[in-house]
Amino acid sequence: MAFSSFHPPQRTLMGPGPSDVNPRILEAMSRPTIGHLDPVFVGMMDETKVMLQKAFMTKNELTMPVSAPGSAGMETCFVNMVEPGDTVIVCSNGVFGGRMKENVTRCGATAIMVEDDWGKPVDPQKLEDALKTNPNASTVAFVHAETSTGAVSDAKTLVEIAHKYDCLTIVDAVTSLAGSPLKVDEWNIDAIYSGTQKCLSCTPGISPVSFSKAATTRIQNRKTPVQSWFMDLNLVMAYWGAGTQRAYHHTAPINSLYAFHESLVVLHEEGLENSWARHAKNHDGLKAGFEAMGLGFFVDEASRLPQLNAVNIPEGVDEAALRSTLLNSYNLEIGAGLGPMAGKIWRIGLMGHASSETNVLFCLGAMDAVLSDMGAKIDSGKAVSAAMKVFA
Repeated sequence: MAFSSFHPPQRTLMGPGPSDVNPRILEAMSRPTIGHLDPVFVGMMDETKVMLQKAFMTKNELTMPVSAPGSAGMETCFVNMVEPGDTVIVCSNGVFGGRMKENVTRCGATAIMVEDDWGKPVDPQKLEDALKTNPNASTVAFVHAETSTGAVSDAKTLVEIAHKYDCLTIVDAVTSLAGSPLKVDEWNIDAIYSGTQKCLSCTPGISPVSFSKAATTRIQNRKTPVQSWFMDLNLVMAYWGAGTQRAYHHTAPINSLYAFHESLVVLHEEGLENSWARHAKNHDGLKAGFEAMGLGFFVDEASRLPQLNAVNIPEGVDEAALRSTLLNSYNLEIGAGLGPMAGKIWRIGLMGHASSETNVLFCLGAMDAVLSDMGAKIDSGKAVSAAMKVFA
């Protein structure tokens, strides 16, 4: 059997992630590999930490990228913050709240679930009720931006409620970092994790995390060892600490960290608030186009993420066939619904480098054409012009 080099097609990635990677970031990955303890590399690590602090809007000293994807960032937070026998309030309004519960259970702790309907934000009153009922809880965990539905929750209020009952917080910001307002210090978030493959326009494989002083104190004063050697921040701190004297912990993904560094450079050249505004403006264009077509959104406007759009599927449309046609005929990827939303919504991402007026118009035009060919009941020919009015 003969083997040859792999050359993927050039796609436009407008699903729930990964998003399109900025060409500057792909170029950064091709730079010469050096040692992970090389003083020059250590200097780049220090720059990366400072830029990541700015992206998270925090001064937390323990802010760094975990050498693994966003799911490992989630696990890093839980295995360090949660001990066997703890009680953790987990707010769930989609797939990723359920994954938080799984992490709590595997830490040997008890998860008390606060459930909200998919597509709705976490209800602060439900959280407060759960905390009143469970005074022994030590931690509250919730998803800021639920990728399975595109719903955003009020992180500031949820953290305030958690702290009122002496709980620390773990927050999933995989889809929100750099795409919509996220203010770690102002909102007093204790532990937070994200991913590089969404609004940071980077390749998958790195998970940014940040921990407050209170969270760091808890980690340093655990009664039991962290169950994961690789994710034990008491050990990792010695590698990602300040200065050039670094203790060897693991071989960092050197070229992937070049890419992450470059993604943060790109973000700070644009400006964090400008990035938020760009994502919001492109959502407005997409929204105008779909509404002109006669399609609606699953999430109420007040709770809707601009970078992850859950669009209702018209009655009678074979949604998988549409996604297949977009991929094969247009090289355009959009996402399907998960869990109970499978077959009911499309998830259309406007994240990072993929969040552009060009992509909005391309997506609307392609979907208009394919839906019309499928005989869907839409107002054809109106979507692109409606979006262009927003951009004008």
